[in-house]
Amino acid sequence: MSSPPLFAVIGGSGLYDIPGLTQIREHWLDTPFGKPSGPIIQGEIHGEQVLFLARHGKGHPINPSQVNYRANIYALKKLGVSRVISINACGSLREDFKPGDLVIPTQLFDYTKYRKNSFFEDGFAAHVGTADPFCPDLSVYLSQTLEEGGATVHKNGALIVIEGPRFSTRAESNTFRSWGMDVIGMTSAPEAFLAREAELCYASIAHVTDYDVWHTRQETVSVEMVLKIISQNTAYIKEAISALAISAPPEERSCGCLSALETALITNPEVIPAKTRAKLDLLVSKYLEEKSS
Repeated sequence: MSSPPLFAVIGGSGLYDIPGLTQIREHWLDTPFGKPSGPIIQGEIHGEQVLFLARHGKGHPINPSQVNYRANIYALKKLGVSRVISINACGSLREDFKPGDLVIPTQLFDYTKYRKNSFFEDGFAAHVGTADPFCPDLSVYLSQTLEEGGATVHKNGALIVIEGPRFSTRAESNTFRSWGMDVIGMTSAPEAFLAREAELCYASIAHVTDYDVWHTRQETVSVEMVLKIISQNTAYIKEAISALAISAPPEERSCGCLSALETALITNPEVIPAKTRAKLDLLVSKYLEEKSS
């Protein structure tokens, strides 16, 4: 594409497109990690290039544990993205985070068990820092834009990600509450960690659809309930995406996301298998070139 996209949006349950995109084209990519969830849609909003990817595929055929998170993030990186906005439906684990509210999480607890959570494998090791897994600059930008649009926004919170696709048991839900978790979802991990390895700014708009199953005075979570609240929240999210394109974030990034791998690579370049090095060239070439020069 002629200029790098302003940002990419990964749409979760209920968000399968961005109305208002013009000059649309589709990118069908393959990656060293397989195929993404579907075509990456490129378009313009207010003259800015934006990309969109439906995490669960068109028609929602892909459950949370079967999403190819590595291919999705790699493909966005390949298309020149530097900022990723993730849309995630979630359940509330606290009374004051009500269905219909939006949360910009600042912390992440990965409780998944079976997902590929790193690009680094097959003779190449790296230990990326994720003490603060969401980009602070992009998170602040999102919260301000959503508040200006009239949404009820909670500016921080700890998001626990479970394997899914089933919902929690009451014992699990109450345990997560006792751990200090604020919201619960199924898709931000390993997505956030892979974005950090790809040196992308990553932030989430987690929209509260229910009280999970811990709240004895409220109906327990169901697909019908989730979809109902999603339809209400989606209007705020779509307006925020449009507003972000109007008041674009600074072109130059000042956060640490853009150099996350600088001190993370531990394997001696001389012993990295050629096939693995080629597979990860998109992510690491600038650092390996520096070491070899």
